Amino acid sequence: MVTRVLFVCHGSICRSPMCEYAMKDMVQRRGIADRFEIASAATSREEIGNPVYPPARQKLAAHGIACSGHHARQMTKADYDHYDMIIAMDHNNIRNIYRITGGDPDGKISLLLDFTDRAGDEVADPWYTGNFDATWRDVTEGLNGLLEMIKNSRQ
Repeated sequence: MVTRVLFVCHGSICRSPMCEYAMKDMVQRRGIADRFEIASAATSREEIGNPVYPPARQKLAAHGIACSGHHARQMTKADYDHYDMIIAMDHNNIRNIYRITGGDPDGKISLLLDFTDRAGDEVADPWYTGNFDATWRDVTEGLNGLLEMIKNSRQ
């Protein structure tokens, strides 16, 4: 069984691609990459076609994670049908995802930090803060919680 996960943020050049590539690395290291399809997308059109923002790329590289070939794309309504989980970084993303999808009848949409003991919290947005360390901590905490939840749901 393949679990399809789409990470979503405003522009898909910082937080959601950090999640995409960090999770791809995590599942690869655990030998379970074949059980996942992982991608990222934006709710806006502002950054379409752009690569990962340089400081986000540097943060990934500092952890041995490559993200070459990424080009931001906007989420579509069809993504709702394709992905099993649509994971947003903040509440504004959730509102915009609902606008794109028309709702969440299957309960696929959540915040990344809902998979931690900080449910309802938002992943720090480094675009405004410049603090990629805080974002990295949020991303890794959320991804570890997400993978644990997926593992437990498969048992």
